[in-house]
Amino acid sequence: MAEGPYVMGIDFGTGGVRVGVFDREGTPVVFHGVEWETRFPRSGWAEQDPEEWWSSLVEASNNALDEGGVSAEEIAGISIDATASTVLAMDKNDRHMRPAIMWMDVRASDQADRIAQTGDPALKYNGFGAVSAEWGLPKAMWLKEKEPEIYNNARHICDCADWLIHRLTGEWASSINIASSKYYFDRDTGGFPKSLYKAVGIEDVLEKFPGDVLDLGVVVGGLRREVAEELGLKEGTPVAQGAIDAYAGALGLGVTEPGVMALITGSSHVLIGQTAEPIHDQGFWGSYTDAMIPGQYTVEAGQVSTGSIVAWFKNSFASDARAEAKKRGVDTYDVLNEMAEKVPIGSEGLIVLDYFQGNRSPHTDPLARGVIWGLSLGHTPGHIFRAIIEGICFGTESIFRAMRGHDFEPRLNVVSGGPANSELWMQMHADVSNVPIGFTKVSEGPVLGAAMLAAVGAGIYPDIQTAAKNMVHTERTIEPDQERHEEYRFYMDRYMETYPQMRESMQEMSRHEAGRKSAPAGE
Repeated sequence: MAEGPYVMGIDFGTGGVRVGVFDREGTPVVFHGVEWETRFPRSGWAEQDPEEWWSSLVEASNNALDEGGVSAEEIAGISIDATASTVLAMDKNDRHMRPAIMWMDVRASDQADRIAQTGDPALKYNGFGAVSAEWGLPKAMWLKEKEPEIYNNARHICDCADWLIHRLTGEWASSINIASSKYYFDRDTGGFPKSLYKAVGIEDVLEKFPGDVLDLGVVVGGLRREVAEELGLKEGTPVAQGAIDAYAGALGLGVTEPGVMALITGSSHVLIGQTAEPIHDQGFWGSYTDAMIPGQYTVEAGQVSTGSIVAWFKNSFASDARAEAKKRGVDTYDVLNEMAEKVPIGSEGLIVLDYFQGNRSPHTDPLARGVIWGLSLGHTPGHIFRAIIEGICFGTESIFRAMRGHDFEPRLNVVSGGPANSELWMQMHADVSNVPIGFTKVSEGPVLGAAMLAAVGAGIYPDIQTAAKNMVHTERTIEPDQERHEEYRFYMDRYMETYPQMRESMQEMSRHEAGRKSAPAGE
């Protein structure tokens, strides 16, 4: 084990807390995670108990130090990341007044619609389109309208990361990462958009938000004595301002310079990148002023359905591949990838539109749906599987094309998540978009990102960019093949033509099916 000093990153995810201890070079010493419960009291609701958060953190911190053989004195700094738009109401004694409303909770859909209807200039941050019911502002409105006693008596309305920072230090301060990307804070235009808050009747919440909005890595305060005793740490250890989990993950992948994108994969694709100048357009969230790096702008885009489509095909239509995988003692995806590798580029005329659950970027169309066209009797499951992956890669490239229209040229995709294990899939991303795909040594991006902020707060590094250069290490890079890129162009153009031609029909079908499902039985 490398010598100290060490830094601690605390990752508050949806399913639990993960504590990681790293040396100054970004080498992990130990990880320890503890799961917690999410409760769903009504359809569309999701809540968690902050006391369970805390007891889980206490367990994870102590176990990490014990397992890693690290003493409290060797921890030079601490920082955190957490889910965002996870909203709490705190009383005058800093106690939570109700369970936390989780980021995935969509009870505030009516409030979100009313925000969108204002047409306020601040809506540039959600691409001038629909406002997500997941965001923090509509949830604060819901509290005021549906639980007025709690709202009126709340001294603070805050986000999960704000709560955790306060619990650690006793100080109330928010991260510019959270304030900008979930509450419309824009330092370039004076902070919180009072016109928007006034238009929806919740300007008084500005008095309940944590007073200071700080940059990432800025020291909020020292670890409180009683808290240090609980966590097995040292009183006064500097605690640096943290970030949203996905953004901390982007930092942990080394996204600290304009033009670099993090491609965070899983059931969906999330793309987070840095720009030198602000860009705003339909289908993108941001670009957020100073949200990750002072003087830069952060843009976010995404594909709703990616890995989930691949899983759908595997689970529903790949019985032969599953049987072959069981016989050989390998994963079903290994067999499907082998089948797809035998199929030529373009899947012999198949195009898949990856909008199975709507489109987030660049069209912002929740009524769009998936399309498979070009089928012939010669197509096999291997053809369809390859066409699905190609369609996902075309969807990513369609986002890049929209970004290039704003003079933003993605220079490198640094990747994490389950699909990154597929060499075929990642090579396809590189070839379709003609960009290299980088893979970092540490896959625990959010925890490493939080640890990087801790290193800045501890004074080990002067800024986040320097921390990234020393703590994030690219293990390998997949380079695009220019010949394959040129061959993909024809199929990419056919993909781009599909949505405009099918849009009205898809939307009409989605509305029809939604009406059928909502109608009483027998009608």
